[in-house]
Amino acid sequence: MTIKVKDIAELVGGKIIGNENIEIKNIAKIGDAVTGDLTFLYMSSYEKFLETTKASAVLIKPSINKANPDVTYIETEAPEKALLKVILTYFNPEFKLEGIDQTAFIPSSAKIGKNVALGRNVVIGENCVIDDNTKIFHNSVLSDNVKTGKNCLLHANVTIRENCTIGDNVIIHSGTVVGSDGFGYSPDKEGNYTKIPQIGNVVIEDDVELGSNVSIDRAALGSTIIRKGTKIDNLVQVAHNVEIGKSTAISAQTGISGSTIVGDNCIMGGQVGLAGHLEICNGVMIGAQSGISKSITNSGKYFGYPAKEMGLALRQEGHIRNLPKYADRIKALEKELNELKDKIEDC
Repeated sequence: MTIKVKDIAELVGGKIIGNENIEIKNIAKIGDAVTGDLTFLYMSSYEKFLETTKASAVLIKPSINKANPDVTYIETEAPEKALLKVILTYFNPEFKLEGIDQTAFIPSSAKIGKNVALGRNVVIGENCVIDDNTKIFHNSVLSDNVKTGKNCLLHANVTIRENCTIGDNVIIHSGTVVGSDGFGYSPDKEGNYTKIPQIGNVVIEDDVELGSNVSIDRAALGSTIIRKGTKIDNLVQVAHNVEIGKSTAISAQTGISGSTIVGDNCIMGGQVGLAGHLEICNGVMIGAQSGISKSITNSGKYFGYPAKEMGLALRQEGHIRNLPKYADRIKALEKELNELKDKIEDC
């Protein structure tokens, strides 16, 4: 596919500086781009690549100096959003899968909707319902009584355990398990553990995306719930009976302990840990590697372990880093006080 710069500028509402008839064949990072590529620049830390980039065209903020005369520029106030629009319009990847492979297993009790595609070695359990236009790629397994909505995309090697429900327009990446047993055991007096049956399920609402190797445990009773529009990164653990609100974003290696409730429009950085039975209100942002040991009742930014309001956490961190200087100052003051004490005693 080739697109002319003038068509891209028209799509994003940008102003062209240079040759509007240059043809774009691909999109690349500014440091890796070659002739025929479109790239973008909106952060000052990447301006160092502008003079040497081999890209044919750059989406760029009007305020940034156009340092490379060999490049055609498309000025726009939000180059990153303009690039997204270009990708969605011209370069959006299509995951092709049509029909039902002969190696797929479908029991007679299952209900398969229109235009459903099943890849090689897909296993569908008893009484499953797969709604219209859903694609399930190779080696994925849906256990008994699973329901998926319309227009879902399940990549290879996804497992959906029994009785779980998936909404419309859900994307689940490879290696993810929805409905694994929650971590529930009852210890006896000798310290031996008896497994507590996890007889609930998982409910994934519409427009959710789960990254690769995500583990979402089924509830002990009731449902573990991921609400509409939430996005979960790779390698995230969601324990039993957790509820995650609408349009929340959770980054990689985060762990959420059992029965914790996370509100709407929250953001968690990588490697965040939440203790169990907490409540996180709407609109909370949690910095990477933070540990949440208590409920958060006020929206805002939080960081650290135990997590604190961001401003307080950063001030405390600043003091911690200055401890050696503080120690030197204290020693100097102690020395002055001792010298003053000696002089007073000599009088």
